[in-house]
Amino acid sequence: MKHFLLGSFLCLFYIFSNAQLQSSELGIEAYGGGSQLGGTFGGELKYAAKLKNNLIVGPSFRIQRSWSNYLNVQSQFTIYGGGVFAHMRYQDKLFAGVEFQMLHSPFNYITFQTIQNKWAPTLFVGGGFYLKLAPKVNLNLGLFYDLINADNSPFRSSYNFKIKNEFGQVVRILPIIYRITLYIPLSK
Repeated sequence: MKHFLLGSFLCLFYIFSNAQLQSSELGIEAYGGGSQLGGTFGGELKYAAKLKNNLIVGPSFRIQRSWSNYLNVQSQFTIYGGGVFAHMRYQDKLFAGVEFQMLHSPFNYITFQTIQNKWAPTLFVGGGFYLKLAPKVNLNLGLFYDLINADNSPFRSSYNFKIKNEFGQVVRILPIIYRITLYIPLSK
C-alpha cells in the first residue's frame, strides 16, 4: 500500500509539474445505505486539478463506517484508503473517467466473514453527465464498472445490476455502481 501511494503521488507530482494548471476543484461524495443485515455511511474527498483540454486529475481519500448483522453475528468496521482519478470532460456536459483506489476493507461480502487480505483494490471505468448547477457548484452523475471486483470490495453491497435466468434467479451481479459527486471550484 505504501508503494502504491508513493507511486501515485509521484505520478501526480510529475503531471502537475509538467502541465499548466487551469483551475482546481474540491470533490465531495457522500455514501450511505442500510438494511436489516447491516449498512454503511461515509464519503470521499477528491482534489481535482483541471489541466488543458478539460482533463481533471488528482488524489482521492475515502472513509466509511460499516456494520453487519448477518446470521445474528454483529460486527463493525471502518473502511479507509486513497487513490487517484482522471476524468475527461467534454463540452462541460459529459465526462469519462477512470478511478483507482486501495481500500482497507477487512470484510468479505461473499462469505460474510473477516479475511486475511485486508486491502481491496478497485479500478472503476465509466462516465456520465457533468452539470453546472451554480457558479460555485458542479455535479457529476455517473455509472462506473469495477474491472477488479475484489471479494472484499466495500462497493459490493452497492451493486444493483442483476442478471437473472429463466426461473428469475439471480445468476450474476454486475460490478456497476452509480456515483454522484459535487465539485466546488477553488481557484481559476
